Amino acid sequence: MDYQQLLDQYYPEDNELRHILLTHSRSVADKALSIAHAHPDLGLDTQFVEEAAMLHDIGVRWCDAPGIQCFGTEPYICHGRIGAELLRKHGFERHARVCERHTGAGLSLQEIVSQQLPLPHQDFLPETLEEQVICYADKFFSKTRLEREKTVEQAMKSLAKFGEEGLSRFRHWVEMFDK
Repeated sequence: MDYQQLLDQYYPEDNELRHILLTHSRSVADKALSIAHAHPDLGLDTQFVEEAAMLHDIGVRWCDAPGIQCFGTEPYICHGRIGAELLRKHGFERHARVCERHTGAGLSLQEIVSQQLPLPHQDFLPETLEEQVICYADKFFSKTRLEREKTVEQAMKSLAKFGEEGLSRFRHWVEMFDK
């Protein structure tokens, strides 16, 4: 099974949620691929980057986020963990790691505990360069304004609401990926 078949399996209806998911994910994939092509020295696996970027939000349908047509019962912050569990069932371990590590600029155990987030008490930080570039690219695109790419400053402002730790990771990625 490839990534498109997985998306078709879990989002079979041609509806607004599928449109939101695919448009957002394509924007993230295109930005991540653009970064990969601009930095061949990083040696990124571009096929994996595209696949994982297209699957990074596959868990949203089970979350309660009516503004993006998600009418599930789970808190939205859980969408990455949900997607990771789903992808692991299909043998997509590397892709699952992107799902569970892309929220914010990744989430540390300290952030999860101090903010009392409904997530397992462990680090969910992007580790590989591929995980980092997808997480970074994701910060430039919301699911509510699909047609707009945020500036670095706008992405930083969005992240700043959640604390300095994630913002610091994001600043590091700006240095790595926007040179």
